[in-house]
Amino acid sequence: MKRTLLLLGISLLIITGCKQNSSTTEVQQENEFSFAFLTDIHLQPELSAEAGFQWAINEVNKRNPDFVLTGGDLVMDALNQSYGRADSLYNLYIKLSGKFKMPVYNAVGNHEVYGWHRNEEGIEEHPEFGKKMFEKRLGDRFYSFDHKGWHFIVLDAISRNEEGGYTGSIDEEQILWLAKDLQKVDKATPIAISTHMPFITSAAQISRGSMAANSRGMVIDNSQDVLELLSEHNLRLVLQGHLHFLEDIYIQNQVHFITGGAVSGKWWSNSPESKPEEGFVMIHVQGENLEWEYVDYGWTPPKEN
Repeated sequence: MKRTLLLLGISLLIITGCKQNSSTTEVQQENEFSFAFLTDIHLQPELSAEAGFQWAINEVNKRNPDFVLTGGDLVMDALNQSYGRADSLYNLYIKLSGKFKMPVYNAVGNHEVYGWHRNEEGIEEHPEFGKKMFEKRLGDRFYSFDHKGWHFIVLDAISRNEEGGYTGSIDEEQILWLAKDLQKVDKATPIAISTHMPFITSAAQISRGSMAANSRGMVIDNSQDVLELLSEHNLRLVLQGHLHFLEDIYIQNQVHFITGGAVSGKWWSNSPESKPEEGFVMIHVQGENLEWEYVDYGWTPPKEN
C-alpha cells in the first residue's frame, strides 16, 4: 500500500509540473507578438512604385505579423498637386493597403497634406484642404490603441509654418490629448510611439559632421516636451520616418528610437547607391523586450522593353 501511494504521489507531481510548464508557455505566447513598420512609401503610378509596394505587401503577409504600423509619407504627394492627382493617389493607397492580411494603423506624413504648397485663391476653403484629406480617407491624425500588454500611440508630427510650408512639431491639441491618454495607462505598461518626423536622429551628424544641427523640417522641434510627458512611464520604442535613413538610437538601456528606412528607398529611384535599400522594419516583442530587423525585400523594378 505504501508503495502504491508513493507512486501515485510521484505521478501527481509529474502531472502538476507539466501543467505549470504548459501555463508558463501559454503566458509567454500571450506576451509575444510581431508587427511591421512601413514608412515613406511614396506611392505613385510612376517609377514602378505600385509594383514595389505590392511586393512589400506580399513580404509582410508572408511574415504574418499581428498588425502593420505606417510612418507617414504614404503617397507622393498631395502638398503641391491638383485635387484630382491627390485624390487618385489616396485611392491607390487605399486599394493596395487593403491587400494586407492584418490591421493597418496609419500615421500622417507631410506628403499626405493637401494644398499647403499651392497658392491659388480659395484653396484653403477646399473641404479637404490640409490634413482633412487624410482624416476623411484614412482616419484620425493621432490616436492610441492597446495590444497584448503594450500601449501604442500614433502622433501627427506635421505643423504648418508662417510661409505655408511644413515643420516638425507636435501641436498643443495633441499635447493636451496625450496627457489625458497617459492618465489611463499604468506606468508599468510598455509604450510605443509611431510618428513621421523623428524625435531624435543622428542623420545630420552622419552626413555633415558632429557639430551639424537638425533643421525644423527634419525633426520634431518640441520633442523634449512630449518626452517629458512620458518621463514617468515605461516608454520602450519610438518609430519614426521622413529621412529615408536607418538607425537605432538606444538610450539608457530602455528606449529604442528607430528611424525605419523607407519602403521607397531613394524615392523609387532603384539606385544601387540607395542606402538603405527599399524595405521595412519588423519588430518582434516578448514581454517588455524587443528585437528588430530591416527587411530588404529584394524587389527590383521590371525591365523596360
